[in-house]
Amino acid sequence: MTDDVKFSHNAIVYGYDNREILAAVAAQRLVTIIMDSQNNVQNLNKLFHLLLTGGTDTIRMFRMLASNPLLPAINWNLVHIWWADERFVAYDSEDRNALKARETLLNLLTSNKALAESHIHEMPSDERSAEEISNASDAENNAILDSASREYEDEIVGLLGEKPVFDLAVLGMGPDAHMASLFPGLPQVNNRERIVVGVNHSPKNPPMRLSLTVPVLARSRKTWFLTAGVEKSVALMNVLSENDNPKYPASFANGTDEISWMTTAETLQAAIQ
Repeated sequence: MTDDVKFSHNAIVYGYDNREILAAVAAQRLVTIIMDSQNNVQNLNKLFHLLLTGGTDTIRMFRMLASNPLLPAINWNLVHIWWADERFVAYDSEDRNALKARETLLNLLTSNKALAESHIHEMPSDERSAEEISNASDAENNAILDSASREYEDEIVGLLGEKPVFDLAVLGMGPDAHMASLFPGLPQVNNRERIVVGVNHSPKNPPMRLSLTVPVLARSRKTWFLTAGVEKSVALMNVLSENDNPKYPASFANGTDEISWMTTAETLQAAIQ
């Protein structure tokens, strides 16, 4: 790629040697951004709202964060943690994004009292029994998803207002260019009225999910995509080439201060071949 290449939304693209380096850099940048926010003398004691999702690269970043020597220097009382999407499954299901975040990072912070449980804002889980889920109709599933999405929406509005702005969104992208649980071809990617929506019949298992909507994700101050793998290379170039195309949901992502894509050199090389 040459210096004169312009990407959608003026995105900055970083291609690291491998996924371990990608995760290590992202972890260090995250620590630095939070500490800079907390130590800016013009904004002392300002809350920092961090928006997360799942995915292999994000989980690897969590592991790097857990061993970062600067982690104890962060005032976690000023940090609130949210999710951009979640699999609507049982609370203790291994499919949940939040559970993976807890296992790799958050349990460490809560166990030593650095982070209050009240600052971890998980999306609702499916509290029904396996039999109830198996016997539920589409209408019943849609209704429970709508109720759960409104519950999380109310929680967001309660702390961040009707037009919430997250300080940093750390997202991923799938080979089909989906972000959060906004998939191409499904109506949720076009929803401009809600903050949170339910997703039924997701093309990727599990089929029931909750997701923040495009307007919310596009309002974040900083947005990072951690996404690597040659299977994502075509989607990556499509997203970087076009603004706001529903065929590529991740093309709607933006950041008022920054939007960055952190990937690997191998992924970029596959994209331009």
